[in-house]
Amino acid sequence: MKKRGDLEKRGDTIAAMKHAGLIITFGLLFASTACAQPSAMIGTNPPGSVLYVVGNALAKVATESGTARLTVQPYAGSSTFLPMLESGELELGVNNAIDVGLAYNGPGFKIGGRNPFPHTPGLRLVMRAFPLMVAPVVRRDSPIKTIQDVKGKRVTGEYPANLAIWYNVFGELSSAGLSWKDVRVVPVAGLNEGIDALVQGRADVSTYAINGAKVREADASVGVRHLSIDCSPEGEKRLRAAVPGYYPRRVKKEEAAAVVDDVCVVAYDAYVIAGKGAGDALVEGLLKAIWNDGAKLAPFHPLLREWSRDKMAGAEITIPYHPAAMRFYREHGAWTAEVEQAQLRLIKGGR
Repeated sequence: MKKRGDLEKRGDTIAAMKHAGLIITFGLLFASTACAQPSAMIGTNPPGSVLYVVGNALAKVATESGTARLTVQPYAGSSTFLPMLESGELELGVNNAIDVGLAYNGPGFKIGGRNPFPHTPGLRLVMRAFPLMVAPVVRRDSPIKTIQDVKGKRVTGEYPANLAIWYNVFGELSSAGLSWKDVRVVPVAGLNEGIDALVQGRADVSTYAINGAKVREADASVGVRHLSIDCSPEGEKRLRAAVPGYYPRRVKKEEAAAVVDDVCVVAYDAYVIAGKGAGDALVEGLLKAIWNDGAKLAPFHPLLREWSRDKMAGAEITIPYHPAAMRFYREHGAWTAEVEQAQLRLIKGGR
């Protein structure tokens, strides 16, 4: 016959085993959930840029939603991380419609007589985010008052690390009927270096996104202001002809940093794109998070206030959608006949 003490010890052991079993079970469930949550790197432009802020906003909202775990990886510019999307080293990126359209179509497609982007036919669109807005930047005390006054002045150019900025300046000049031949080019590597050249007095004109952190820094340092492009009917026509996908947008005085008068700026769409390494679960997880919690993006940057569900899928696109994005938008009633036609045209090699 077993003693009472032995029975109590046995009961304690069984209870301990049950408790340990519960801990292991919960641990396995937690590990299973973590493993089920797809993780990825999302490439952006350098810190200080609007697209870097956007990448961080997307990563935070998606990660907090529990549907995708994203880590932001900044690069000198889009031209440096596009090949990594094509090779599968990088899963996601934040870019713009012009860059990715040139990269997707390859060297046979040119804007302004050039296409320096690496051919990346594997790029796919996850969602349209919001309109990017850029405008020339001059010192606040500069005698340059209109875009026509830029003729003959020192303008930052080349931008090998941020090829998009070359097209920004090309479009801005084109609105006034000017070209790169009408200005003195100050070579810079990237967008931040362009503002540095302006602050240091090596350039008279640079360009940057509206409400960019780098512009705020420059304004606090030496005082800068955005310059309006030519938004007359003729100017708009020249802008749209120079860079398909660009369109004019008006910004009111003091509506953004360094906007000291009402200005007209260049606008074009920002994209969230996927490379060959982006699986369906990752794309679906990101889209689910933004579809449900996109309103949480607004506090990160004024431009993100323009996010809305109905803008995520649209027919005015320069690369085709990812298969998982197509399925998501169909399930949520956002895939229209016009979007389907645009998708088929791009897949077949149309522009």
